[in-house]
Amino acid sequence: MLSLRNIKKSYVTGDYTQVALNEVNLSFRKGEFVAILGPSGSGKTTCLNIIGGLDKYDSGDLIINGKSTKEFKDSDWDAYRNNSIGFIFQSYNLIGHLNILDNVEMGMTLSGVSASEKHNKAKEVLEIVGLKEHMHKKPNQLSGGQMQRVAIARALANDPDIILADEPTGALDTKTSVQIMEIIKDIAKDKLVIMVTHNPELAEEYADRIIEFRDGSVISDSKPINELDKSDNYEIKKTSMSFFTALKLSAMNIRTKKWRTFLTAFASSIGIIGIALILSLSNGFDKQIDIFESDTLSGFPIMISQQAAEVDMNEMMEHSKEMRKEMLGKEEEDNTKYPEDKFIYPYNSKENTFIHNNKITQEYLDYIEKIDSNSLSGVSYTRLVNMNLLKTDGSVATPINSSDLRLSSYPISLESDKAGYLESSYDVLAGSYPETMNDLVLVVDEYNNVDTEILKVLGIDSSKEEISFDDIIGYEIKAIQNDDYYKKVGSFYTLAGNPKYMSELYNSEKAISLKIKGILRLKEDVKIPVLSEGIAYSDELSKFFIDNAKNSEVVKDQEAADYNVFTGEGFTSETQGRSSENTKENILASIGGTEIPYMITLYPKDFESKEAVVSYLDKWNEDKSKEDVILYNDMAKTFATLSGSIMDAITMVLIAFAAISLVVSLIMVGIITYISVLERTKEIGVLRSLGARKKDITRVFNAETFIVGSCSGILGIIIAYLLTFPTNAILYKVTDLEGVAVLNPVHAIILIIISVLLTMLGGSIPAKMASKKDPVEALRTE
Repeated sequence: MLSLRNIKKSYVTGDYTQVALNEVNLSFRKGEFVAILGPSGSGKTTCLNIIGGLDKYDSGDLIINGKSTKEFKDSDWDAYRNNSIGFIFQSYNLIGHLNILDNVEMGMTLSGVSASEKHNKAKEVLEIVGLKEHMHKKPNQLSGGQMQRVAIARALANDPDIILADEPTGALDTKTSVQIMEIIKDIAKDKLVIMVTHNPELAEEYADRIIEFRDGSVISDSKPINELDKSDNYEIKKTSMSFFTALKLSAMNIRTKKWRTFLTAFASSIGIIGIALILSLSNGFDKQIDIFESDTLSGFPIMISQQAAEVDMNEMMEHSKEMRKEMLGKEEEDNTKYPEDKFIYPYNSKENTFIHNNKITQEYLDYIEKIDSNSLSGVSYTRLVNMNLLKTDGSVATPINSSDLRLSSYPISLESDKAGYLESSYDVLAGSYPETMNDLVLVVDEYNNVDTEILKVLGIDSSKEEISFDDIIGYEIKAIQNDDYYKKVGSFYTLAGNPKYMSELYNSEKAISLKIKGILRLKEDVKIPVLSEGIAYSDELSKFFIDNAKNSEVVKDQEAADYNVFTGEGFTSETQGRSSENTKENILASIGGTEIPYMITLYPKDFESKEAVVSYLDKWNEDKSKEDVILYNDMAKTFATLSGSIMDAITMVLIAFAAISLVVSLIMVGIITYISVLERTKEIGVLRSLGARKKDITRVFNAETFIVGSCSGILGIIIAYLLTFPTNAILYKVTDLEGVAVLNPVHAIILIIISVLLTMLGGSIPAKMASKKDPVEALRTE
């Protein structure tokens, strides 16, 4: 059933080559007990290892039941050792952290035998060797003879065809040796038993056949075989170790060094503890921001305007610095916001501004009016007011394009017992707050900047580097009503007269005088302005002009006409160009005859209502093109996003520092796993002799790092959770914030997974090293 053909095996050490087997030819029958004798170094153990598939021959062939092994892969040799070979070693080679039953079952476990079947089989063979009552003991609780019996039981458990015994009685006394030899002889009745021994007396007494080796060659054979079985029907079952089995093996090994494992897990958990605490604090502060947003910011309005502008503030700030540097004639100070200088600084905002036009239509207004009234405390509309404005240089009056002034109406307080919006949000740099409908204010930014376009429209020289506040306060412009400003000539309208007549209108009693009452700047503690830089007026003034324009002749005639009453041209249709200025809607807007507001301001009742309103506004934009979406400004969200972004940045920096300890943990786990590989080298050899594949060995050590990583992650999360209590106590004492540190269960699970992955990564290289160990060398390790 087994044949060695011209087997050669050599070992090379440096420049020296040791020939272990030199063209050995042997054949073996089933059911015979063969003893191999010879002095040390004669090649008998090497021959046994080659027969058992632990070592590989250099040349020749090993034939099993007529099947050549020349083409065997590693997996074939593993399966061969598991199914066909049972090893009995001189030093027993039992796995110390497993009990007797588990040791005997191991070969069957690798074969994929069911739990109940392998349990019954293990009990059966333990009973054969007389150790059934000791099955739950550990190897170190048995005598030498008992441990050898366990080794015999393990060799028999998987019902192999061949039993290989290497000096099975070498470490036993005479009485025990006889008992072991009687068991082996009984096994040889239906199996091939090949025993290596130095004891010729035992060989003569128990063996059916004696083969003697010397210098790597067979020098005698008491019963040689000349004819061989030519059949080639030998099949072997592949081995497989499940991850659960690997976990069990590693868990039992870890149990023998509990304190070392605990300290390793604790050291590895330090990074997890740090990151978990940081995430707990971040999570808690995010909730505090949400509470602050809910309690403080929910009253901030949601604003929808016809133009949504985005300004590059960095460019504007650099411009302001350069202006101040030139003016002061010295190096710029770091803090240029909120200057004490009594000047304004012109800048061109068009260079740094990007505009999105919101197309507010009557359909959208109807949509706004359908918002649940229970969600809003009020809605205000800033109408596109056409104020026919004139300025004068002292002799001649000229028209002002009101849109270039960036006019905006400031909110008025609905509660008389509270300060108005301007008083609570803006400082007066010069002049005073407005008191009547005719009072205007000039709003500057935090650098005292005012757009040059606004100054040019007002008739103020913007070429100066600075303009005194005194030149602004009291500056007067006048507004003319439509019926005086536009004159009808036949069926068309034109501007009322020449410059001389403009001057007459400017000086007439019908002209409405508007004066800049004060220069205002946003207060330093107010971060989100509502008014843009430019001229601000009262809502009362806007209502006055809208009502007047709606009843003017030019608006009534334009509403009735299907052409432009100023040029006689037909209107541009929707299909010809929606953005064209020559549409009836745009012409009516230019003369104050449209109800479409320039801005809509929504005031939610509370934070939950705000969320409902925002959700409602977002539904309008669904399936809309980029040009047709309506953008809005949710100031509460802007502030909360800013706070959240800062918190996220801080969190990421702290996590990066804490992650360093994770890298250290990864290296440490790699070292600990490497030490475990060294400690378990013999176990590796035993598992390989039982048919474990290289990947099974890797799986064993991966399972060990999996257990360490899991323990590390769970321990870290438990400690981090416990640390949240003193952390919250300290924070409450310092900041009056209660319950800030809150560990998110999702974060906890993710951190445990990260811990497992990192420890397995750290142990992967030592695990690979373990799988590549030579099984023969591993078995020799003490």
